[in-house]
Amino acid sequence: MAKLAASSKLLFDGSDWNFATLSSAYEAIKEIALDEMGLDVYPNQLEIISSEQMLDAYSSVGMPLMYQHWSFGKRFIYEDNLYRKGHRGLAYEIVINSNPCITYLMEENTMAMQTLVTAHAAFGHNHFFKNNYLFRQWTDAGAILGYMDFAKKYISKCEERHGVEAVEAILDSAHALMDHGVFRYRRPPRLSSEKVRERARERLEYEEQTYSDLWRTLPTSGGIKDPAEAERNASERKKGLNLPEENLLYFIEKHSLILAPWQREILRIVRIIAQYFYPQRQTKVMNEGCATYVHYTIINRLFDKGMISEGNMLELLRSHSNVVFQPGFDDPRYSGINPYALGFAMMQDIERICTQPTDEDREWFPSIAGNGDPKGTLLDAWANHRDESFILQYLSPAMMRKFRLFRLSDAAADKFCEVSSIHNERGYSEIRSALARSYDVGARQPDIQVVDVDLLGDRQLRLKQSIKDGMLLEEVSRNETLTHARHLWGYEVSLSGIDSTTGKVFYEHSTG
Repeated sequence: MAKLAASSKLLFDGSDWNFATLSSAYEAIKEIALDEMGLDVYPNQLEIISSEQMLDAYSSVGMPLMYQHWSFGKRFIYEDNLYRKGHRGLAYEIVINSNPCITYLMEENTMAMQTLVTAHAAFGHNHFFKNNYLFRQWTDAGAILGYMDFAKKYISKCEERHGVEAVEAILDSAHALMDHGVFRYRRPPRLSSEKVRERARERLEYEEQTYSDLWRTLPTSGGIKDPAEAERNASERKKGLNLPEENLLYFIEKHSLILAPWQREILRIVRIIAQYFYPQRQTKVMNEGCATYVHYTIINRLFDKGMISEGNMLELLRSHSNVVFQPGFDDPRYSGINPYALGFAMMQDIERICTQPTDEDREWFPSIAGNGDPKGTLLDAWANHRDESFILQYLSPAMMRKFRLFRLSDAAADKFCEVSSIHNERGYSEIRSALARSYDVGARQPDIQVVDVDLLGDRQLRLKQSIKDGMLLEEVSRNETLTHARHLWGYEVSLSGIDSTTGKVFYEHSTG
């Protein structure tokens, strides 16, 4: 009788699931997440989809509403072939940073996996999206779905009016510049409400009806012989155009002399989508670490309460172990540091430092060591950091030893690599700083800015790359990308690569 009573507490028994079982599991997860862990989430919307729909979803950047483009179909075929041949598995879920927060669950999942991914996505990722400062400042979860609906309909309307090929040509060039279509250092404008978007559409239609091409025939300005006057004019010109400008797509959208209003709106759509995903690129370790820590804590609490059987718990732990597995550098499966592994291990380490600190922890983390409040410490870290600052603040010597981290110095002029930082007091600081810098999006991406253009002169768009540590752009992709920039700008585009420290010019390339 006692065994029967214990089994009656189980949320599910076996691998099959139905919507009633999903609902019961969701309520049990929600109680632990909100009441015990103190999470703060958007309302949840769970969607059950097939494996083919899952492939389609993350082939089109994981959005529930997305415009059509040939690149999404190409990626779908590629991913589908790998999946059918057994070379790659599918994501168990996809979660959308929106309000309500939409979580896609794959119908092929077992009930145990539905439980894990609900805890992981619907509460772990959901809490991170709602509370992390980058998402709060740089995205609008309440407006993104409405905006994507507008974008899909708008581009479809453009295809009907101007032809699929014309629209794809603009999208191809916009996608090529997508990584340089974000504001990194200043806050972008919020997504507009439906009423504002409706006024924008009305303005676009009016511009298309009243547009005049006569201004293109304006004569170019004559040459200015006085160098001082030329320098003053250039300075005033740059000031009027707010140069330098980091957001290349934004500058082209506002100042290109050849784009029609509908083409400018498509550029705006692409850069808003790029901006929406920008915080996710800066918080991969934290976001996945938070979600993994949340699901691990919840499934263990469910097991402790007798709501998950031992057999299902083994399945959950096996899946969890696969997610946080970190191959060694000499393992054929090694492709860098697994963000799930590093993120989850750091969350657990913070919990240990708060509750069972060593003398080393007290020296390195005097503000949190032994504070007895791991929940509050983690909630604060999730809210106020991105990957770079999180690692710089919380990566402990114990973690560096666990992951066997050391630092190599690899100067291009040298014929050898040098182990420059090892496991000593100075080495720990240098390893932590170096690892943190590797997660700085600004350091990983080339710093390319618009530095000058004379709209009344030759109209050449002048770009400059500030080169750090001698990292040059790959020539073929650089030239192809500049070709796309010229297609959108309409006139010559030049790019200079200049060392950010010495001012040395590495290259100058022009599309003319």
